[in-house]
Amino acid sequence: MTEQALLIYDGDCGFCTTSAAWIRRRWRQPCSAVAWQELGEDGLAKLGLTVLDVTNAAWFAEGDALLRAERAVAAALKHASPGWVALGWFIDVRPIRWVAALGYRVVSRYRHLLPGSTDACRLK
Repeated sequence: MTEQALLIYDGDCGFCTTSAAWIRRRWRQPCSAVAWQELGEDGLAKLGLTVLDVTNAAWFAEGDALLRAERAVAAALKHASPGWVALGWFIDVRPIRWVAALGYRVVSRYRHLLPGSTDACRLK
């Protein structure tokens, strides 16, 4: 799938773009963050994703793994500096993952109300 780890986010959403830039500054391992709009439908298809997939959640692709939502956040954190790596592992462990999934859904649903958001952040 991908040789280098790739975080895929919604580039129309200010909150998502701000969050992707935040994690990008903390990465200590080779990773890329790209708005799904830059990949286009062909680029998404090569990863096994659709526009519907990426408009509903962030994704993290690495090797053959394709992780969605809170698992994508956890994977992105695992590539950051040591303290963030620990948080990534923590939120990826059951039953914490279930709580993280709920948190992700709440943030995703109300991202248009969060700092850095725009009208484009509103889920349809």
